[in-house]
Amino acid sequence: MEITTQQVDGAVEVLVTGRLDASWADHLARALDEAVRGGADHIRVNMAGVVYMSSVGIRVLLKFYKQLQRINGSLAVSTPSEPVKTVLELAGLQVLLASTEAPPRPDPRRSRHFETSAAAFEVFDVAADASLSCRVVGQPERLRSGAIGAEHCRRITCSADTIAVGLGAFGGDFDDCHTRFGDFLAVAGAAAYLPTDGTNVPDYLLATGAFVPQLSALYALVCTGSFARLARFETKADKSEVSLTELAAAALEIGATDAVGIVLVAESAGLLGATLRRSPAGARSGADPFAYPEIRDWLSFTSERAYTRSIALVAGVAARTADASLGSLLRPLGPEQWPAGHFHAAAFSYQPLQKGDVQMQPVVSALFEGETLQGVLHLLHDDRRITGAGESQFVRGACWVSPISEVMSSPSPTGRGLG
Repeated sequence: MEITTQQVDGAVEVLVTGRLDASWADHLARALDEAVRGGADHIRVNMAGVVYMSSVGIRVLLKFYKQLQRINGSLAVSTPSEPVKTVLELAGLQVLLASTEAPPRPDPRRSRHFETSAAAFEVFDVAADASLSCRVVGQPERLRSGAIGAEHCRRITCSADTIAVGLGAFGGDFDDCHTRFGDFLAVAGAAAYLPTDGTNVPDYLLATGAFVPQLSALYALVCTGSFARLARFETKADKSEVSLTELAAAALEIGATDAVGIVLVAESAGLLGATLRRSPAGARSGADPFAYPEIRDWLSFTSERAYTRSIALVAGVAARTADASLGSLLRPLGPEQWPAGHFHAAAFSYQPLQKGDVQMQPVVSALFEGETLQGVLHLLHDDRRITGAGESQFVRGACWVSPISEVMSSPSPTGRGLG
């Protein structure tokens, strides 16, 4: 069997010749997967030269047909040979045969375009005057003293208009959560975190009906409000990836302000960061778990890029100037001091992303409902000389951006809901 791929009239054509049986089905699956990961959302499988197709071949075609249907794309068998056409018709799968329908029209909403050194952006206005209010919950500096008690625990409600990142756990109160506090993020009614109880298995809660996720947090950045703009991005033809720093800098330009809240759903070219290995609520008073060499027992760093070829859900705050209220929570995202930020990421099994103007909540819900949550980590820049792996990189995706209009600290007592 031979498989070749080419661009034809706005779609990707995969030309298959020979016998499509069990021994060749995986080869076709890899070719289709590479086409989808390369950004194709309309695929035509030319099977004029296929002399035989087994049920395994049909299964591959159906898998990618359904995958592309979910993102308003398409897969169809064009110019099928008589054996292929007969098999598909007898199996009742005429839906796989190319139709004469007109191709989908481009998104009618007006957008604007701009480019950076590594990526091209298409920006849509979602709500032009929208902004976020950011609240700093808890006192992160207490983690270094080991003086963590129930009085430092705050309850956060992860509603649909909230994004949040920090250290927290699912559970009723401090006593219930004190052995499990770990890195978390919350976006659009979904929350995910990595427990530090030794299981090393990420957990999540998703808003359903009247249920809204809540968690107990030792500290957090909690932003509430709505997003002003959506930026779709894709790396340029001569580039293979775009860094978190470049995406944050672009978001600051899009937001036209000094601080923005960002939600990113993108194909990962590798995430770099750290996760807690133990709950800071278990540290003895006066001990600094982040001093050397104790830090090796408390934090796990990615020594190389993790979660490549996955879908990353990233949330956080970026700034290009110092802000006293955010200062203790912001770190340089790359080799330069600015932009700085605080971002957490949840990695999922791969699914193609719908192109054009999309809404955040359905995209996020589809990840949690349809894909496997692989991990949660705090994104960091690995700046070690020689051995440093750099920063997180991405290929293409959707980035929602909104200016931060105010930053507040939260003195609210234990148990009071926030967000």
